[in-house]
Amino acid sequence: MTTTLLHLAVDLVVAVILAYGIYARRHHRGDLACAYLALNVGVCVSVAVLLSVSTASALGLGLFGVLSIIRLRSDSISQQEVAYYFVALVLGLVNGLPSADWRIVAAFNVLLLGVMYVADHPSRTRGPQRRTVVLDTVYPDEQTMLMELRARLGGTVVRHTVSEVDYVREVTVVDVRFRPDTAPVVHGAPAGHR
Repeated sequence: MTTTLLHLAVDLVVAVILAYGIYARRHHRGDLACAYLALNVGVCVSVAVLLSVSTASALGLGLFGVLSIIRLRSDSISQQEVAYYFVALVLGLVNGLPSADWRIVAAFNVLLLGVMYVADHPSRTRGPQRRTVVLDTVYPDEQTMLMELRARLGGTVVRHTVSEVDYVREVTVVDVRFRPDTAPVVHGAPAGHR
């Protein structure tokens, strides 16, 4: 019982670091930080309780039930946010095993937190950014559309894919990869020259 409580306490600390120490500080979304924390602690507690059951089939059925209720379709989330969900889930599973060697559990905790800290570090987001842009016009030629995208996004379009053209509503939906300009741009001019 003491080992289980220790694992739950360690899991709670690790989950708070992941959700609020890394994710919330970088992305400013308290709703998802709360979801990551709740998912992690819920999985950890579920695994710890299910492991107290003597039959392996009960454990397997219980884990299947726990994991099947997790849905990522309720809100449009990025691949980056899916990665946080996955790490929160794995941390909960790893920390929920009270019979596991605490040194291995600690090493996995540090490894998973370290990977997310480095992989989602702000210095890694200096490359091209991605946006889905809904333009309120159907453009007769691609160059005019690219000039409009550059003006709206304030950067150089690296790649674009037109995913929808609606002549009835007069909209064009474009998936854009772009590099932001170094100086802030407002309607094609630097912010200081309005």
